[in-house]
Amino acid sequence: METGTAERLAHLPQVTEARNPGMALDLDWVRAVQANTSAIERRAATLPGRRSVKKAYQAAWLCRAVSCIDLTTLAGDDTVARVQRLCAKARQPVRADLLEALGLPGLTVGAVCVYHDMVAPAVAALQGSGIPVAAVSTGFPAGLSPFRLRVAEIGESVKAGAAEIDIVISRRHVLSGDWQALYDEMRAFREACGDAHVKAILATGELGTLRNVARASLVCMMAGADFIKTSTGKESVNATLPVTLVMLRAIRAYHARSGYRVGYKPAGGISKAKDALTYLALIKDELGDRWLRPDLFRFGASSLLGDIERQLEHHVTGAYSAGYRHALG
Repeated sequence: METGTAERLAHLPQVTEARNPGMALDLDWVRAVQANTSAIERRAATLPGRRSVKKAYQAAWLCRAVSCIDLTTLAGDDTVARVQRLCAKARQPVRADLLEALGLPGLTVGAVCVYHDMVAPAVAALQGSGIPVAAVSTGFPAGLSPFRLRVAEIGESVKAGAAEIDIVISRRHVLSGDWQALYDEMRAFREACGDAHVKAILATGELGTLRNVARASLVCMMAGADFIKTSTGKESVNATLPVTLVMLRAIRAYHARSGYRVGYKPAGGISKAKDALTYLALIKDELGDRWLRPDLFRFGASSLLGDIERQLEHHVTGAYSAGYRHALG
């Protein structure tokens, strides 16, 4: 592969991995899945105090976090100009002099995530950067539009140039235990994506129990999801460490049985650099170093980037700057 082509593909999920083809729905496996809530919450509660990195190591981990950010704008008042500014930030996520001092002048984010109407402007603004555009789809965030329209929306976003599609599942299938319906829905979404990679948003804050989160994760992977994602960012409860632990264990179990690696994306509520470090540490503990790359891990965030840039400036200069000096655009 030519160097230029390799660079353009560097961020796409599963580029260096065989893409998860899915498997037949195994209801015995799904129904056997349980979740010990008290044990999961105890494990998650210990993480912030047990896993810390300092100085140059912290800077390196924060730079890795930057490379795994899906820089996102999903507002009703989005404009082409706002998306263009966001894409400029995606190309240059941290001030150039800081990246030079860190020895990472070419650092970029993992992707830019927008609504369908902003896919074409984002693709144009990112041309030649190697940064893919992700589109939220299938009636995001509720996922309650007619099924044929949800499938058609995927096709329109792919046609517009989206390389990744973030779909939302029908929560009712999980809450009613209709795993066949969830599998069939996810399979249809995967097929509609074609070569675009699909992230399945579970909306974990609306699924009721950690057991439901575990089972929904497994079913979506069986149906061919390239990534499983916690939230739309619009729920009252978004990404949490207990939910993350459950989803990572499901990914690990699926990999052990199928041999395919599936990515993970926490979204919503992650705005501080120290929280990003905790998530990275949990990924390393549960799945290993291979998942600490943008083809298998993403943060769904925007405000997170500003705090990381502030921490990196402190590492380089020894002084903290005001948050407003690190705007997104």
